[in-house]
Amino acid sequence: MIRFVGMCWLALLVACGQSGLNGCRETDKNCIAKAYTSHRVRSASFWSDEMTKPRSARVGPAPAALLDYLTLGNALDGFKERPRSVTLEAAFMADVQAALDEIPSDVWRLAQSRLVGIYFVEQLGGTGYTDYVRDRDGKPSHAYVVLDAAVLGALQANAWATWKENTPFKMGPQNGDTLTATIAAPKNNDRKSAIQYVLLHELAHVISVGRKVHPVWGEKVAQPTPDVYPFFDLSWIANPSRTAYVSVFDATWPQRKDVAYYLGAKLQASDMVSTYQGLAKTNFPTLYAATVPGDDFAESLVSYVHTVRMGKPWRISIRRGAELVQTLEPCWAEERCAAKRKVLEAILAGS
Repeated sequence: MIRFVGMCWLALLVACGQSGLNGCRETDKNCIAKAYTSHRVRSASFWSDEMTKPRSARVGPAPAALLDYLTLGNALDGFKERPRSVTLEAAFMADVQAALDEIPSDVWRLAQSRLVGIYFVEQLGGTGYTDYVRDRDGKPSHAYVVLDAAVLGALQANAWATWKENTPFKMGPQNGDTLTATIAAPKNNDRKSAIQYVLLHELAHVISVGRKVHPVWGEKVAQPTPDVYPFFDLSWIANPSRTAYVSVFDATWPQRKDVAYYLGAKLQASDMVSTYQGLAKTNFPTLYAATVPGDDFAESLVSYVHTVRMGKPWRISIRRGAELVQTLEPCWAEERCAAKRKVLEAILAGS
């Protein structure tokens, strides 16, 4: 069970009728963007005291300044959710700690020097979120992780994964296709397993900080020099207008550009089978990996660690009525993902 914290910040919003957007109106995107990009939580110096604490003391409810920043980000990106802090009960925190304890030591070795902390909110607008903090020169130096405790607290692992993997598709009664995701064996189909999978994904983002795996997200799109980002080079290029990164598979898999998770599904439920048939001809291990370079790396690392290193299941099953019409299994023993596996193993063996 999760109980809301009666924060002064939230009380002021109610009492004073403010938007919670640093004085900006909901419709004033320029004002919101300015408040967001200049916010103090983006600076490593803001977190300096926090990072002197042991890791266990940096796992808990999000501080008020971070809530303020997340609210601005959601408003800027069009999410209707407004993040709120939560108090985490002992049973939930025990699951979080158990999930952390099982993560392989080499993953922690790579993540711990870059991790600010792991913070929980409610009404995030997704399951997890990671963002950079920057040093005095404006370069990413660390990252923090935010998780939605309400989402994770309410679902077991396979139910959560099934919900997530359905979000790119518009569901309706006119189509009989259904998609089920499996990330845990029946005996482990619990909240802890869901938390662990999400944490692995977000820690992969933390691991990317300062490592040449993909261009820094949120910065101007440019075509990188070959071999600077060996993982990125396997799947991505900048489009001719330098407005976005696109995959090298877009000509043969045009549906990729319409894959959007959590907000604004663009694909129909009737597109499920063809979308996954196209995915299986690429080197993306999951559909989420095909969205942007940063999530390609995070999804690839979590998929590899979860299935190969930890020996846990991962499967997408699509049914039409009672008939199983499409499946996707881990690709790490297949030639299509061999080059990515080699890069991931080299990263995990490094420092």
